[in-house]
Amino acid sequence: MGFKIEEKKCIGCGLCQTICPECFVVKNGLAKVINFELKNCCNFKEVVENCPCKAIKFENKN
Repeated sequence: MGFKIEEKKCIGCGLCQTICPECFVVKNGLAKVINFELKNCCNFKEVVENCPCKAIKFENKN
């Protein structure tokens, strides 16, 4: 499992980067995933639940 960001929904607020700088960064006004593996993320559930535009989703890579 990992992250996916729906870029059309992202407003670049930076909340994901604030909650989990190990997995997210905001560049050019959009959030980008820099670490796709959930096991390395500090608090992935908090990131997904608190995204104000619901742009961050879980992605099952199985």
